[in-house]
Amino acid sequence: MIADEQTLSRLMAASQRGDKRAYSVLLDEAGKWLTRYYRRRIAPDQLDDLVQDVLVSLHRKRASYDPTRPFLPWLAAIARYRWVDHLRRAYRNQEQAIDTEEPSEPGDQDAVLARISLERLMENLPPAQADAIELVKIEGCSIREASERSGQSESLVKVNIHRGLKKLAALIEKAE
Repeated sequence: MIADEQTLSRLMAASQRGDKRAYSVLLDEAGKWLTRYYRRRIAPDQLDDLVQDVLVSLHRKRASYDPTRPFLPWLAAIARYRWVDHLRRAYRNQEQAIDTEEPSEPGDQDAVLARISLERLMENLPPAQADAIELVKIEGCSIREASERSGQSESLVKVNIHRGLKKLAALIEKAE
């Protein structure tokens, strides 16, 4: 189940009133949403840690949620702040590691620049299209696997890949 804004808001309000079952469902659905949110923003091996970090923050900040306001923007704000914190830690660790490492090969640098360029292009796509392209064309998942991981139907995965690649091609042509 992919919960919508209204359902998540109701679950959060019920959680604030002490409904443990609603809180359990809320954390589960928020975890799924966060996984989709971070999937193309961070390395796969760091995904679970960051999702758990945000869920802990949600737990700590749950009293500050205003039930008259939408839930997803509130969750997205927490997720964004945790993501920025994560990036700061990662860059800090990278800077420390750079002091001890040998210079990288020129091919490594090209791969990193290509990935950064690709991520910037993918930011111009709707999340569903970017997720479908990332899963199938970059990670090498089958359409069925991408469907299961993204929560989209198989036909929707195919449509999102087609539309996303078409939009990426238009963006590249426009830039040239």
